[in-house]
This record gives sequence, structure tokens and C-alpha cells, in this order.
Amino acid sequence: MMELKINELAHCTLCPRACGINRLAGERGYCGAVGEKVDIALVSLHPWEEPCIAGENGAGTVFFSHCSLRCVFCQNSEISSEGKGIAVEVPRLAEIFLEQQERGAATLDLVTPTHYAPQIAEALRIAKRNGLAVPVVWNSGGYETEELIDALDGLVDVYLPDMKYIDKESAARYSHAEDYFENAEKALRAMVQQTGAPKLDAEGVMQRGVLVRHLVLPGRRKESMRIIDWLWETFGDNVLLSLMNQYTPLYHAKDYKEINRTLTTFEYDSVTDHAAELGIEHCYVQEGKTASKKFVPCFDFRGVRKC
Repeated sequence: MMELKINELAHCTLCPRACGINRLAGERGYCGAVGEKVDIALVSLHPWEEPCIAGENGAGTVFFSHCSLRCVFCQNSEISSEGKGIAVEVPRLAEIFLEQQERGAATLDLVTPTHYAPQIAEALRIAKRNGLAVPVVWNSGGYETEELIDALDGLVDVYLPDMKYIDKESAARYSHAEDYFENAEKALRAMVQQTGAPKLDAEGVMQRGVLVRHLVLPGRRKESMRIIDWLWETFGDNVLLSLMNQYTPLYHAKDYKEINRTLTTFEYDSVTDHAAELGIEHCYVQEGKTASKKFVPCFDFRGVRKC
């Protein structure tokens, strides 16, 4: 198993795009990240994650800027595509992790971390030596390599990946990643093999395991059902599932007529009913009006600078 080191950025192959560029020399790959520092847009206690991630006080989210996907409906586009953020060095990142624990965060929730894996790994090593004890959550779009997941063994406790698509056409059209599923499914297998079945503590906070998120898209309910079928047939109860109805047509969604709307009640209910019919019991569902811009975080750099 390789140990993640900063010098890997000199020939970056952290995500499946494997650009091979030298980020340490100022080159930018597909994700847009450059240099040895880490760009962060927000550090907060986030109450709207799944209950097993948020606990009573909220998840200790660290929102990283840039992304290796280009989802046309991304609600965080100002940081994922536009790169809004503040650059910090690894020692400061380790302090941020510890500060989240001091604030009472149930978990350390690393949001869109893949392209900063070496820096995050080093910061986690420092933070753990200095008392970091809350579960570390790798909250990603699911577009990962098996090698990276293997390298995170011992550093990450909980994986929180998306499983966005099973069809190449959808993945190419909406996230510019035709090879999304072939990489996401291998990475997910590696996550489950590494962590085993989900384990929660007495307060219901996840300590280890995998929680798979799936955002149901307008007009794609049958693809959603096939994703659920695959997850159930492949993993059964060895993963938790979160089915999300919060799709909001943001960013470039207006240019794609078929997804330039919110979900209908029928679309979402048919997907959750399908999960129930399969016998899936460990599944989070969303209720009420979650398709709203008010649920998009305000990326105002809170918690990034040292007070």
C-alpha cells in the first residue's frame, strides 16, 4: 500500500482522469487545483448531513475548492468549478481539523477532498498525533481510483461517496465523465472491503463503514432504480443508502431542458418505493421541500483563517 506524499503532485494521477501534470510547478489539471497549498471555502458545523454523520452538533465540514467532475447542475459551482477559496498550508489544515473537534463536531467531514489527498493525509497524520479522535469522513463524488482508496486505509473511518450514474450517457452528458461508473464501482468495492459493515456508536454516529448517496435526477428515475438494484445485489446491508430528492436546477442546468426542473413527487416516491420493495431497510430518505437554494452553503471562508 502506498503512502500518500506531497511529491505525488509532481505527476498527478490522484483521480481517474490521471492528468499527469506537475501541480508543484504551477500546472493545472482538469480539477483546477495547483501548488502545494490547499484551497478551502468554508469550515463549519453542518446540521444537514445524514443523522449518522451530523450527530447532535453537526458534522465538522471542511469544503475544499476545485473538483475532478464538472456536474452541470452543481450547487457548489462557485467553489468546485470557479475555485473560490483561501489557500492554506498543511500545518494550518491540521489545526482546522482539531478546531472542528473542539467545536463539538460529531465527525470530521471532508467535502470534495480527492484532488488534495496527499495534503489531507499529511494533515490527518499531524492531527491524529495531536489528539484528533472523531471519525474522519471522506465525502466525495465517488469518482475515485482503487489505489487512492487503498492509500487512505488507517486515515479514513467512513466513506460517504455519491453513486451518481450507472449509464455512460448520463455520466458524459451531466458530469463530463463517461467512465464514471466503471471507476466509482471499483472504488466503492474497495471502500467496503476496507471498512466492513457500518458501525454506529450508542449516539447513532457512524464510526466506520460506507454510506452511499444517490441524488435522483429529473427524468432519470429508472436509472436510479438500476443503481439501487446494483447496490443491493452487490453489497446488501454492508452499505447504508441515502436517497436524495433535493435536486435544484442550478449552474448550467438551464442549458439542459430535460433537467431544468425539480423532481416530481411521483419520481422520488417511485425510487424510494423501489428500494423498500427490494427489502432495503437501512436507507435515509428526504421529506419536505429540500429543493431550494437556501440549503446551499454560504462559502464565506468562515473557519479557514486562524482566529
